[in-house]
Amino acid sequence: MQLDTPSTDIFGFLLIPNFSLLSFASALEPLRMANRASGNELYGWRIYSPTDSPILASNGIPFPNTHKLNDISDLHTLIVVSGIDNYAEDAEPVVNWLKIAARNRINIGAVSTGTELLARAGLLKGRHCTIHWENQESLKESFSDILVSDEIYEIDQDLLTCSGGVAGLDMMLHLISEKHGPELAKDVAEQSLHPVIRAAKEKQRMELLLRHQTHHPKLLKAIELMQKNLEHTLSCKDIGDKVGVSARQLTRLFKQQLDLSPSAHYLDLRLEKAHYLLRQSSLSILQLSTACGFTYTSHFARCYRRKYGMSPREARELPPQ
Repeated sequence: MQLDTPSTDIFGFLLIPNFSLLSFASALEPLRMANRASGNELYGWRIYSPTDSPILASNGIPFPNTHKLNDISDLHTLIVVSGIDNYAEDAEPVVNWLKIAARNRINIGAVSTGTELLARAGLLKGRHCTIHWENQESLKESFSDILVSDEIYEIDQDLLTCSGGVAGLDMMLHLISEKHGPELAKDVAEQSLHPVIRAAKEKQRMELLLRHQTHHPKLLKAIELMQKNLEHTLSCKDIGDKVGVSARQLTRLFKQQLDLSPSAHYLDLRLEKAHYLLRQSSLSILQLSTACGFTYTSHFARCYRRKYGMSPREARELPPQ
């Protein structure tokens, strides 16, 4: 008896100017490796772009498209690949095209900041999604009707989103495992020198104990509380009460472990959030400062200048990096 040859799933990758090459390769290469490991054409892929000109990745490498935007009839999945500064692009043609693709019952996905374009197209309302950690706050502030997580990838029925970077590899390994079995996914992971296939629930950012090089549980809990309360800030006493130390003990702990005060670290976290919102959202300076726990924009501007050497408005006008 002759066995049926597996059908080929066609993936489309829409490249947005300044897209992350790492995110693109991490999502595409597992498909090629799955074909090689299985000995079958399980996957095919197409490259799309908003224009007929080659699209530059964020590192300046140009990529030509392989298909026109109107050629999507046999796509299985369409993934938007974006990077820094997608706000600079005229998104309306892309947004309209994504709506058409969704109406054609094509699975829709995104890696890195491509999630924001899906949100603009209205494809994420009431859906679970993720985005690179730098862009999470701006996405939440701009689209209150979507469910943003900090997981490395999210799959919500026919919608798949990925935080970017090498997390695309984990997402594609999951898809390969679901469609063609875990053994093939393991083969691809080994070919990628990726010994541990991460689950979606893995967090994007480095664990606090590694980032701050401390294992002190009360300090780590205090920092976690600060990170979760950037808009409605807690007092040093409130934080101490929640972790089981006095305000004086908390101050001593921060000085010993991080060589700064709790208030200084808290301010740094709020300014870091503001910095990302400035570069990646269209929120006004007032809205942005309020979202970062500042009562007065003048106070926010002074603190921001001390940390970054420029005003918030000047930072917003900087070209993408």
